[in-house]
Amino acid sequence: MTATTDVLPTDHPVELAHGHGDGGINTALLGMLLFIASEIMFFAGLFAAYFSVRAKYGSHWPALPEGVEFAINPLVIIATLILVSSSGVIQWGLWRIRKGDRRGLNRAFALTMLMGLTFLALQATDYVLLADEGISLNGSIFGSLFFTMTGFHGAHVLGGVIGIGIILSRGMTGQFSARNHVAVEAVSAYWHFVDVVWIFLFLTLYILR
Repeated sequence: MTATTDVLPTDHPVELAHGHGDGGINTALLGMLLFIASEIMFFAGLFAAYFSVRAKYGSHWPALPEGVEFAINPLVIIATLILVSSSGVIQWGLWRIRKGDRRGLNRAFALTMLMGLTFLALQATDYVLLADEGISLNGSIFGSLFFTMTGFHGAHVLGGVIGIGIILSRGMTGQFSARNHVAVEAVSAYWHFVDVVWIFLFLTLYILR
């Protein structure tokens, strides 16, 4: 008699619960980690540019137009709490599928996707409010750096939301199990990266300024 399995043909039967096969780390997960490494260097370049310009202006920073002030909108604090919390939610989903709990995975990823979309909506609202206050992409060097750095991050959040949506759609068809969930590992790692980058952006642009 042939033993049955709940893994669909699209998965890799040699993968273990943490994304490692008989020969070491799975190539798909390794590819994601290398991609994240390249994105870390990308954002490092943006931060380097920001601090370089900031040092040049010295005490005159953030060099906004006369009469224009930059203040933290409470919506940004809420957005930050939501995004940081989503990291815990997606990690919980990863833990659940490692135990074979498909329903837990789907619930966690659905909630994470909702939290990511909420973050993007709050960020867009903050952009509108800043524009009303006279802070724009072309209005000052601070505005240019601010919108460039947060805009690129927002694009990465959107990419993460799309990736989470793909995982969710696959998860709802039962394509993941305790032994086969490398894609879940990869997307979770990317989402943690997105969250960490935002923490540094929030501290740099809103707190330290």
